[in-house]
Amino acid sequence: PVRQMPRSFAALESIPFRWLVSSLGTFFLAMQGQLVVRSLLAYELTQSPFALAMVNLVIATPMSIGLLFSGAIIDRVERRGLTIISQSIVLVNELVVLLLLVAGVLEFWHLLATAFILGVNFPFLMPTRTAMIYSLVGREKLGNAMALQATALNIARIVGPAGMGLLIPLITMPGAYLVSILLYGFSIYGMVRLPKSYPDNKTAKGFFEDVTYSFKYVANNRAILLCLIFGLFPMLLALPIISFLVVFTESVWGVSETALGIMMGSVGVGGIIGSLLVARLGDTMKRARVMMFAALIFGVFLAGFSISPYYYVALPILLVSNIFANMSQTLNQTLIQLLADNEVRGRMSSLMMLTVGLTPLGVLPVAYFAEFYGIANTMFVACIMLVIVVLAFFMLSPTLRKLDKDPRLTEIQEVQG
Repeated sequence: PVRQMPRSFAALESIPFRWLVSSLGTFFLAMQGQLVVRSLLAYELTQSPFALAMVNLVIATPMSIGLLFSGAIIDRVERRGLTIISQSIVLVNELVVLLLLVAGVLEFWHLLATAFILGVNFPFLMPTRTAMIYSLVGREKLGNAMALQATALNIARIVGPAGMGLLIPLITMPGAYLVSILLYGFSIYGMVRLPKSYPDNKTAKGFFEDVTYSFKYVANNRAILLCLIFGLFPMLLALPIISFLVVFTESVWGVSETALGIMMGSVGVGGIIGSLLVARLGDTMKRARVMMFAALIFGVFLAGFSISPYYYVALPILLVSNIFANMSQTLNQTLIQLLADNEVRGRMSSLMMLTVGLTPLGVLPVAYFAEFYGIANTMFVACIMLVIVVLAFFMLSPTLRKLDKDPRLTEIQEVQG
């Protein structure tokens, strides 16, 4: 018999989904930890802060380009096998770095080359898993499963870097790197335990025709298009503030590096709370309206954070703002997955990841205006712009306002009723 789980963890009644979320959690834990190690190695080899930007750029560029094409591949092949192959390439890639490091011959260009390979593979890792969730938990538990996936990612976002920071002094950098590789190995094992996942191929289009079909599908599905656009605005206007927390701590409040670490941790904790709230509420909420309401509250609280003159006042405000930010983002992704047909689920997952990957674009204008007007004033204006955009969506888009009554969403409640 299936073990009955509390409502907040209903999707975990599916044993395959447990393996999927375990695989995802350990992969993301390893990746977040290795980002720390890779940054430390890059700085030690070059003594240049620009080297850190170079590593991130070499990962982000192929990832962003790949996400335009990966969805068409995910919707054409067996998804479990694709994920295992991509993860195996990442594991071997990182094993090469470890061997070069132990041999004492690691150079900066090695880091750039392996970072590029990681960026190429990433579009086949996260979106593929997301596309598999529907077949593992069913339509009625999809929202809960998406929230639990977000929870696992947020936990890894906190534990990964913090764990690496503790491990490196204890077992040296090669030892910490080996731990990450072992986590990658467990993640692959978790995928092996899953059943094969085949997409619903309803057409025999060529590959490039399939790629363009992704955008035609979105253009012809107004609800999905609006959800994608809506999800992009917090990424461009408000979430870039994470990149400038160090400026707030040093220039605005004049607090220590420890205070910055606590603030970064509060971002992850807020994300965990937000995703667990979505998991708890499940299908009892009006998803589209709560998505817009949460984005509005996120913008208001973050505006308050940006003009707070005191660190200890700003810290809880940042925590609350990230609770609502994660609620809005998780609900946005859930809506897109529920509205999409199964034959394009991989492509929709890739487009969702692409909006997340575009977040660095928001950093550039914020950095530019912060030079002239200060980071606090710049972020306050950006948050007010987000509030205005959310209100405009609510008032001017009847599609989003009435989305909760869409038959593709209401049939879930009918099944549960």
